[in-house]
Amino acid sequence: MKFECNRIKFTEAVTNVQRAVSAKSSTPALEGILIKATQNTLTLFGYDMDICIITTIEARVMHEGAAVITAKLFSEIIKKLPEDKITIEVDEKNIVYITSGKVDYKIIGMPASDYPEIPLINSNDTITIEGETLSSMIRQTIYAVSDKDIKPAHKGSLFEINNQTIRIVSVDGYRLAIRTEKIDYDGEKTFIVPGKSLLEIIKLITDETKLVEITASGRHIIFKIGSYSVISRLIEGEFMNYKTSIPRTHSTTMMVNTRKMISTIERMSLLLTDKMKSPIRCLIDNGVIKTSCNTPLGQASDEIEAIIEGEGVEIGFNNRFLLDALRYSETDMVKLMLNGALSPMVVTPTEGDSFLFLLLPMRLAR
Repeated sequence: MKFECNRIKFTEAVTNVQRAVSAKSSTPALEGILIKATQNTLTLFGYDMDICIITTIEARVMHEGAAVITAKLFSEIIKKLPEDKITIEVDEKNIVYITSGKVDYKIIGMPASDYPEIPLINSNDTITIEGETLSSMIRQTIYAVSDKDIKPAHKGSLFEINNQTIRIVSVDGYRLAIRTEKIDYDGEKTFIVPGKSLLEIIKLITDETKLVEITASGRHIIFKIGSYSVISRLIEGEFMNYKTSIPRTHSTTMMVNTRKMISTIERMSLLLTDKMKSPIRCLIDNGVIKTSCNTPLGQASDEIEAIIEGEGVEIGFNNRFLLDALRYSETDMVKLMLNGALSPMVVTPTEGDSFLFLLLPMRLAR
């Protein structure tokens, strides 16, 4: 195999594909990037058996072929090459020769035959969604994906597609995040995508990404994002029946400025550390939300005006969970709904139903 290509474009492709490469694996080829050179096109693969990132770039291919090159060393070399053009050649013993200007490297590669087979998606049933919309939906729900192994299904986000609507749901046992949008798709599908895969997907979506194509089949799913394809395994198992967790009635409703509420909670959080589990105390009544925090480091209090309807209530929250719900709302104003001091709080936009966040309160010491 021998080819010549633009260093900047090649470096970008290697960097993005490398994110799906195993840092450490019992299969050495999985620590490398598979490169295939055919008909003046390079195809690069990174794969860790859970997620595969594939991309193609243009190149001048002198000899077609394929090889696996250790990702970490290869990436570091490519980034530091001096010229705009680079030439890479792999001989029959899988020795890789890298040339750029007066710089030459010779490193050991691996045969392409050592690389595991990439999963195939056998389906023409494709869902198309705007890149900006999908990125926003993932961003607003990924924070609630569980990082625990108690229920594997909750380590991913549930995608529910029906009635020309796409809904992404994440839950970790303490909070719930739901994001909903309309799409032009008449079918019905339900699947769970690992949180790790979703994080890589939003990194690949840029301002130039017009549309993303999603195709799910069997145990895998593919997201086509510009020149990139992300193939991910799907999580098997039963996702929580989240609809039963959402309170149907509310005794207290508040509308509050999101930025001001965030600032208030951040001030209270200065007295909290990872080892301290003290709640942020919120006393809600008479058009004011009074916040306070009492820890071994000291005491703090603040208050913020709000439009409040219904009963007054005093409730406590984990500061980080409350901040996440507010920050990921991405709206100037939010609606907060309560049904007493021990029921979950529901966070929604003041108009519409594009998102719904739910978080459990913390019990207050009396």
